[in-house]
Amino acid sequence: MARHGAGRGWYGKVVGAALGVTILATGASMWTAQAGAVGSSPKASAPAKPAAVKPVDVTIVHASDKGPRGVNITIDDGPDPEWTPQVLDVLAQYGVKATFCMVGTQAQAHPDLVKKVVAAGHRLCDHSVSHDTTMDKKSEAYQSQQILDAERMITEASGGVRPMYYRAPGGAFTPYSRKLAASHGMRPLGWNVDTKDFERPGTAAIVTTVQQEIAGGPTVLFHDAGGDRSQTVAALRQVLPWLKEQGYSFGFPVR
Repeated sequence: MARHGAGRGWYGKVVGAALGVTILATGASMWTAQAGAVGSSPKASAPAKPAAVKPVDVTIVHASDKGPRGVNITIDDGPDPEWTPQVLDVLAQYGVKATFCMVGTQAQAHPDLVKKVVAAGHRLCDHSVSHDTTMDKKSEAYQSQQILDAERMITEASGGVRPMYYRAPGGAFTPYSRKLAASHGMRPLGWNVDTKDFERPGTAAIVTTVQQEIAGGPTVLFHDAGGDRSQTVAALRQVLPWLKEQGYSFGFPVR
């Protein structure tokens, strides 16, 4: 699982938006990061986890619950009002369920789409508040704020459905972030096939990457936000039926 995605300009805007959202949310929810002393790292005010939440394994999962011929389709960085509905339409056309790794600020901005994802039978994944690919270089307090505030944002946007996984932006996991996520019932989630669709290499290149690399592992990474995702939508229309033709079935990452 190689790190990817650092330096994408779209996330500069998301980081700024995340700061504003976090500040506005302070005092409105017991989950929101509390303001510390000037110059200090943010500290997440997470309450004791609900009794219904069962801790999960801290290791980064790649395996599919459909076994050795299973494939996990994962969709990162949304939801996005233009591209998420199109991705959902393609998934529905081929009867495929996916895992949507959502950025907290995006989920908070588009709760209708989060609910639509859940209603269609897909699973949710925490992808941090602001997609900071250098999270592993930051303090534990900062990592906690990014993970737990995003968990709250996604859960509230969904109407109470909690994320089942945590995917660190760019793969920037730490032992602390994995343990924290797992203690909140979110299995750390990796990937095997990075389509690099965020670079817009062309639909054919995205399809070829999946076809050449799927034998190496079941979890495939796509994106539904962060820019023009028309190539991703077009690639899914080709990749999903091709995988079925090869005898693969679609599942979710093992919990």
